[in-house]
Amino acid sequence: MKSIKVIAFDADDTLLINEPYFEETEKKFCGLMENYLSHQSLSAAVFKHQVDNLPLYGYGIKSYILSMIQTAIEVSDGTVSVKHIQKIIDLGKELLQKPIVLLDGVEETLKALQGKYRLVVATKGDLKDQQRKLHDSGLGHYFHHIEVMADKKELNYNKLLSRLDIEPHEFFMIGNSLKSDVLPVLNIGGYACHVPFKTTWAHEMIDHEIEHDNFYEIKKLNEIIPILS
Repeated sequence: MKSIKVIAFDADDTLLINEPYFEETEKKFCGLMENYLSHQSLSAAVFKHQVDNLPLYGYGIKSYILSMIQTAIEVSDGTVSVKHIQKIIDLGKELLQKPIVLLDGVEETLKALQGKYRLVVATKGDLKDQQRKLHDSGLGHYFHHIEVMADKKELNYNKLLSRLDIEPHEFFMIGNSLKSDVLPVLNIGGYACHVPFKTTWAHEMIDHEIEHDNFYEIKKLNEIIPILS
């Protein structure tokens, strides 16, 4: 732990509320399209298109909007109205304008760690949207660097460490996703901490427990302060 120089934070559902907004939007989409399929089947179809589209569109709200539109066209056998498509686009615009809400303990944690380590944001999503959210959050001044990553795999983290000019054992990642924020970092020799959020996107879930000397798990973000102090 004494070797750590950089602490990276995931943004969505680690620093800022995010997933509940997607769930709210998806409920509205399912209500809009419920004449074609059940809500459960519509959600499953949206999820399938999201995952299938990741290599093309990446993560974020714009990709999500396209996946909803694709789902609407598919389940309606191409008969969905232009009016319905416009409503889906409007749902996406609403999602892009959701209020920025910090999770409990975020500023307390950043204040406690600032100056002791280089603090960075390492998050996935749409570049413009993530930059907007971090700017509007008022947290930007805490961070040495903000990285919006195409994905969070070993290769992506190695590239980030290269840009930060540090070795894996000097890096500590904190986030709500075991799949994206923890496992790849442990695999390259870094430290990682899981701080679970009340809801997690299905694509980010794993079906096994993690046992590793460099792995930590906390219930709230500010519980990391005594660990790193």
